[in-house]
Amino acid sequence: MLFFSKNKLFSLLIILVSFFTPFAGACGLIAVLISIFAAHAIGFGKEQIQNGLLTYSVLLFGLGFGSNFEMGIAFVLLLFTGALLTLFLSTSLNAILNKRGLPALSLAFIISTSLLIIASKSFNGIGLTHRHIYWYNEMFSLGGNNLVNLIQQFENWSVPDYIAGFFRSMSAILFQVNIAAGIILSIGLFIYSRIAFVLMMFGYAVALMFGFAMGGFESGNMSYYNMGTNFMLVAVALGGFYIIPSIRSFLWMMVVVPIAYLMVIGLGSITFKMGVPVFSLPFCITVILFLHMLQSRKKQNKLVLTPIQYYSPEINLYRYKNGKERLLNEFYQPISLPFMGEWMVSQGYEGNMTHKGDWSKALDFVLLDNEMKTFKLPGNLPEHFYCYNKPVLSVADGVVVEIIDNIEDNEIGGNNAQQNWGNSIVIKHAEGLYSQLSHLKKHSFKTVKGAYVKQGDIIAYSGNSGRSPEPHLHLQIQATPFVGSKTIAYPIAFFNVREKNTYTLKTFSTPKEGSFISNIATNTQLQNAYNFQPGAVIKVAAENFEKEEWEVFTSVYNETYFYCKELNAFAYFIYKGTAFYFTNYFGPKNTLLFQFYEASYKVLLSNNNALTVSDYFPLNIFKPNAITWLQDIVAPFYVFIKMKYACTIQQDENGLNNNKIVFTSTRCEMLFGKQKNIHTSSVTINNGQLHSFTFQLNNQTIQALCSN
Repeated sequence: MLFFSKNKLFSLLIILVSFFTPFAGACGLIAVLISIFAAHAIGFGKEQIQNGLLTYSVLLFGLGFGSNFEMGIAFVLLLFTGALLTLFLSTSLNAILNKRGLPALSLAFIISTSLLIIASKSFNGIGLTHRHIYWYNEMFSLGGNNLVNLIQQFENWSVPDYIAGFFRSMSAILFQVNIAAGIILSIGLFIYSRIAFVLMMFGYAVALMFGFAMGGFESGNMSYYNMGTNFMLVAVALGGFYIIPSIRSFLWMMVVVPIAYLMVIGLGSITFKMGVPVFSLPFCITVILFLHMLQSRKKQNKLVLTPIQYYSPEINLYRYKNGKERLLNEFYQPISLPFMGEWMVSQGYEGNMTHKGDWSKALDFVLLDNEMKTFKLPGNLPEHFYCYNKPVLSVADGVVVEIIDNIEDNEIGGNNAQQNWGNSIVIKHAEGLYSQLSHLKKHSFKTVKGAYVKQGDIIAYSGNSGRSPEPHLHLQIQATPFVGSKTIAYPIAFFNVREKNTYTLKTFSTPKEGSFISNIATNTQLQNAYNFQPGAVIKVAAENFEKEEWEVFTSVYNETYFYCKELNAFAYFIYKGTAFYFTNYFGPKNTLLFQFYEASYKVLLSNNNALTVSDYFPLNIFKPNAITWLQDIVAPFYVFIKMKYACTIQQDENGLNNNKIVFTSTRCEMLFGKQKNIHTSSVTINNGQLHSFTFQLNNQTIQALCSN
């Protein structure tokens, strides 16, 4: 958890740097081992111990204690006791703060180390060490003159003080002040996260500029520990770890870092009187206060708190951007269109006729013929209009809470402003979520007040009642159960939009006025094939691949996923009846499960072969390279790489009503809007079962066979 990282390579580099002062590194390791054994003895689970939250402060305690005190019997006893005290504090502080959505950070280390420093003044058996002053001696014991000469080359490096100061500040996070350690940590940090590295530099620069502006900066007296721990780590924590990195998060660091600077001076003067350093207390207070302030907001539309922590600013950012665009089912209940076939939106949101003020977020629909007329001649009766007396469908599951069914249809051109809404029905779908359908035909209702209806059920027939000069269907979503309530903006989950002979899938969006729209016509075979139920096992085999078994599980958060035990791979997915799509993949990329994740990233369970489904992969899912690393650096400000996905059902000679369905999908890299590196996959469905899928790998087409 040091540097907010769980990257294994970076962890190894941190261990390496820790042993630049072997005694301190050994003390950190021993303290962690003591805490792990104690945690096991107390009864903590393996996962609780491995996530690093309990041992993070213990490691800092061991490194700090070993860096500042002389070896002896008292030292050994206090190292053992202090490690346990830090573990106890970590456990309690994490439990208290995590319940409130706040991190405990290094508070346990600060408290335990401060208590031991104060207590040590009463013990004659332990004293401060000068080991950190003569750390070259420890380097000599490790590697002789060769290692010392190498380290001295870095220390004598002819670079400006502010550059050397950056590397020394990096190393000071691990209680060291040498350039070599800082360079190694910087390399490791850059490999782990380009965004975190940029934020480190940004926090360092802001602190320097603030110090200059206050007239109190002297390079020779720079506190490298405060620069690294209290300023640079604040920038990483709040600029890109606990908050989704963005231009706003970077700008706020120009305020937050100076606040931490003031805390270092103010709190440092207090702790100095107590005989203890300020440690990382300003960092902890600044981060916790800022996060608590953000949690108190009613809306998170500017600085966004990281919803799911992946322990990487890049992954946090790419997953958030990707999920924000495609996983709206987590925020909206799926609403469908209230009719069969294709209708036109005659009046949309903020329409020029009647959709104004509190009732602006509404939709009106009509039926047109090939000549773009709404009626057949002579067109002087409601029955002459194509959309009159057509089935009206429930837009989602719910309970009928209101019905008005006593208003006659208007004559064509007439208007009943006194009974504005005409015959109407209001259905409750969730707390604070209701749909209203209006201008319906008198005595056409197929349900009653208090009845439960399902999405797609026929609930009435369209008419011409209320404020309706000609037949049309009115839909609005509202937060209260009354006819004529204030409307709210709410998207339609899945629908087709036709432009000439081209169909486009729209997901969780609002139909525009003048557009021709229809519900998705689902295909039973595709629904059966992709309706993977918990407990199901799929066996997959392909040439030059290890055989895989994918079992379907449901997590404690009600997330459904495939798990391949042989390769420890996970693929999370959502099935909604209309569409199937993957949401996450964890594990090695050289698996058949990953290839299926790519091929079926988003599948519309429809028999419309004229419809192409498009989507985008999160950037972090594919192998990194120099271009993607450059993208990582500028990602909080601008995204120039996109991984586009497209899926289309193939038309075969026998049509789509036989027992075989094949769809193709493509993945292509979009670099500044230009396509490159196109990969094609296909999936075959037989008799409602997943039969096989093909994919391209190393210029070869490979087929994977599936069986239950």
